[in-house]
Amino acid sequence: MDSDELEAFQQELTCSICMNCFLDPVTIDCGHSFCRPCLSLCWEEGQTLRSCPECRGISERPHFKTNIVLKRLASLARQARADHDHCSEEQICETHQEARGLFCEADQTLLCGPCSERPEHAAHSHSPIHRAAEESREKLLKRMGSLCKIREEMKIILNQEAKKTRSFKDYVALRKEMITAEYQRMLLLLREEEQLHLEALEREAKEICEQLKESVLTMTQYGEHLKDMYRELTAMCCKPDRELLQVRKEGPTDLAEIQKPQPVNPELTCWPLTGILDMLNNFRVDNILSQTMTIHHMSLSEDGDDASVMFRDEHHGVSRQPQIVESVVSWGARAFTSGRHYWELDVTHSSSWILGTCKDILITDTNISIYSEEACVLFAKKVNNHYSLFTNTPPYIQYVKRPVGRIGVFLDYGNGTVSFYDVCRASLICSFLSSPFSFPLKPFLCLRSL
Repeated sequence: MDSDELEAFQQELTCSICMNCFLDPVTIDCGHSFCRPCLSLCWEEGQTLRSCPECRGISERPHFKTNIVLKRLASLARQARADHDHCSEEQICETHQEARGLFCEADQTLLCGPCSERPEHAAHSHSPIHRAAEESREKLLKRMGSLCKIREEMKIILNQEAKKTRSFKDYVALRKEMITAEYQRMLLLLREEEQLHLEALEREAKEICEQLKESVLTMTQYGEHLKDMYRELTAMCCKPDRELLQVRKEGPTDLAEIQKPQPVNPELTCWPLTGILDMLNNFRVDNILSQTMTIHHMSLSEDGDDASVMFRDEHHGVSRQPQIVESVVSWGARAFTSGRHYWELDVTHSSSWILGTCKDILITDTNISIYSEEACVLFAKKVNNHYSLFTNTPPYIQYVKRPVGRIGVFLDYGNGTVSFYDVCRASLICSFLSSPFSFPLKPFLCLRSL
């Protein structure tokens, strides 16, 4: 192949983005081909519809398979260029005056034929330069693929962290309303404590918001760092064979040295409310639940924006053994239609539970739905290896510590409020601030099996 033919051959196998021989080439919807790393970086930086860098045609698919034929031709083109330019590129062994055409894996050096047979190299593995370089490129491409997966995972976590920040700010505003309403029911002498509590919440919320902001920034910087590493590996892949093979393989680009930033778990301190339990015990009702506990199969939505709970009676559908039952429910012994009532429920031996009040009619049906304005429930469930608290109306995450002992429930029927308290900490968990009730309410407790 003469110089003109080689030049034409090389031109057809050149990526129009990096102007180098194709590296892991892919062919997109319009028919044009590019290096996978080049196309990946180009589409990410564009922040627009995925369009062809040459014809600007829109590509519907985000991922493409390697064009195996182009990849083989690109490898041949690199070898042809190396063979054509060997006179100027190949290093000549000073001892034997022969070209160093072999690569020693053990010593990471270039050798001529006679040198490879010397005692210090004879036992080592030797490969032609081009083959060794292509194998090195394949290893780099695998590392780049791993980097891509990590970057995609970090994008998802980053979006979740940003969403968590918005949700947390909304929750802080809601919690201010709950705390203010709680203090309004207390004596005027506690106004100073109320102000101190709100100021502490403001400071703590600010600190947590700063942590979330810093977490988002850290993850963003981490993503940029991964991108820089990706570019560095791309640049290494495009180096000439000999220069590529003499680059140190270890360094800061090793994936094992990369530490992923961890998401922040926002959690506010549960401040004790002075005298709250003494006040609530004035309205205490004992033996609030029926002695009869019924077995139900429960389905709890895992969507943070949907706090729905479904119960199905054990007598309908396929029967199950007690040891694999999903939940055990105990309903209130009587319904309330007026007044103030306070009771405590023990959740010490259950990590996942639901408790609160609901309309009396809801518990007369076989299938029970607890997602309506006729029920006020607090429930704990496991999300990402962490137990969190949720309410159903409105469906909110409660960014406070999960109680591990007794929970107090206070129903103020006339004012239309239901509040939940951590008895051990004598602190408020949350309050339902609704309009006055116009229907009977029954307490209930559901303990999920572990």
